[in-house]
Amino acid sequence: MTSSLPVFDTTVQETNTWLKVIGSELGPCDRHQAYQGARATLHALRDRLAPDAAMNFAAQLPMLLRGVFTEGWRPSQTPTQERDVDAFLARIETALPPDFPIETESLARGVLRGLSTQMDHDLLTKVLRQLPTPLRALWPQTLATL
Repeated sequence: MTSSLPVFDTTVQETNTWLKVIGSELGPCDRHQAYQGARATLHALRDRLAPDAAMNFAAQLPMLLRGVFTEGWRPSQTPTQERDVDAFLARIETALPPDFPIETESLARGVLRGLSTQMDHDLLTKVLRQLPTPLRALWPQTLATL
């Protein structure tokens, strides 16, 4: 199915590629679960960042995922104050269905690993420097030690 607007067709294809990469990092899951996990993780990350850093991060996402990233965002209420991994993971978990089949820390690590393969390393470095050190540990090792 095509939309007759090439930009929409392109962003759907790009988003599907990103979700496939994220899904492969999560292990056995379907595309809907990859989407749910990515959405919950992206929202928690977005809310933990200052608005300018969040928008710099979002600029690298495909248009469709950028919309997911900013959905329901209230920049005046950010950044949130989670300073440790447990609090950050709790924020992700509250955004997931109660019967979500992937453990929250594995989910967060898988989503962030998948994102890191698709995004510019230098930009991610700048964004991650704004996170408390314990939260950086959820990212792949090459980024977590900044």
